[in-house]
Amino acid sequence: MVNAPRESAPAPAREQRKNPYDAAVIGLGAMGSAALWQLARRGVRAIGVDRWAPPHPEGSTHGRTRIIREAYFEHPLYVPLVQRAYAMWDALARESGERLFLATGGLMLGPADGTLVRGALLSARAHGLAHELVDAREVARRYPALTPPPGDVGVIEPRAGLVFPELGVRTMLAAARAAGAEVRVGARVHAWSATPAGVRIATDAGEITARRLVIAAGAWMPALVPELAPSLVVTREMGHWFAPRAHAERFRAERMPILLWEFARDRFFYSLPDVGDGFKASIHHEGRAIDPDAPREPVTDAETQDVRALLDRLMPDASGRLLDRNTCLYTNTPDEHFAIGAHPAHASVTLVSACSGHGFKFAPAVGELVAQLALDGGAAFDLAPFAIARLWRPAATHTAPRATP
Repeated sequence: MVNAPRESAPAPAREQRKNPYDAAVIGLGAMGSAALWQLARRGVRAIGVDRWAPPHPEGSTHGRTRIIREAYFEHPLYVPLVQRAYAMWDALARESGERLFLATGGLMLGPADGTLVRGALLSARAHGLAHELVDAREVARRYPALTPPPGDVGVIEPRAGLVFPELGVRTMLAAARAAGAEVRVGARVHAWSATPAGVRIATDAGEITARRLVIAAGAWMPALVPELAPSLVVTREMGHWFAPRAHAERFRAERMPILLWEFARDRFFYSLPDVGDGFKASIHHEGRAIDPDAPREPVTDAETQDVRALLDRLMPDASGRLLDRNTCLYTNTPDEHFAIGAHPAHASVTLVSACSGHGFKFAPAVGELVAQLALDGGAAFDLAPFAIARLWRPAATHTAPRATP
């Protein structure tokens, strides 16, 4: 899917003096850390900037475990991208010595005519992926912890599993540093501007100048790029970790797959097996819109009870003692597809964000594409479905972009 990247040409000596960096990245969550790593491995002088010290719990890239899956119900176009991500996670794991992926298998459960099952089957069949379609009785036989509704069916995919967000970010940033990138943390960005020679970035730690800029600010993208603000919605989402009340061994990664369940029409619940810190479960994509800079309300008992009620329907033994719960941010586009591409007004600026709650698994592959966009002006993947233009809402009153990522 992705060809070997071309090395970028070195900057002329005069431009090197004016712009000490070839590329700067604002935001070092999943996509920003991946982009910085891929830029640095291309041999350019790169710097990454973050308001906090990643990995951190302020944005989207935390929560200990995330799902990676290949029979992508959202759209078949994601399958080649996630396949590239699998290969890159594997290569990074070998290089770093870290365990970045754990195979558990995956189960997509719901009505045969529902969005989840139909979409998973469409991707699996379009790309010739290994999978099985089984009825509720067979699901219960293979996974005794589950009590699926009699009318549901399951799509089982053997290649699905877990990736680890905090570890993934730490490992990508370590690889970026090893390739020569600078990482500047605790540096709040106040403004950026494009110039004929490149970009200027104003931060708490002083001004940064660079030939190119990648903005990967997640929930703070609407503030950094106001033309996107009308199209993006930041929501507060939740994760819960439970100690099973019985048969705890059935919920461990050796016996339990990652699970997506369409429990009502276009409503989704997910769970991730226990890898040592509890069984993780929550409702997907039903959080309320928030201001990412406002104080974030902790998860309430009522919200936890909503999750317990779904566990009681599908896997009653799972809903034991609550071990932990937290919040994270989704930055959502109207169609829930990503936003990746050049800034319409500034060719030296690449935008990557708004992953709509399903982006982390793709991070290495997206970082590679962003480096290609920034350095080569194009990418070895059809990014048309993720085009910035579909979200762009220019306003006559816009001033210079300002933000606090």
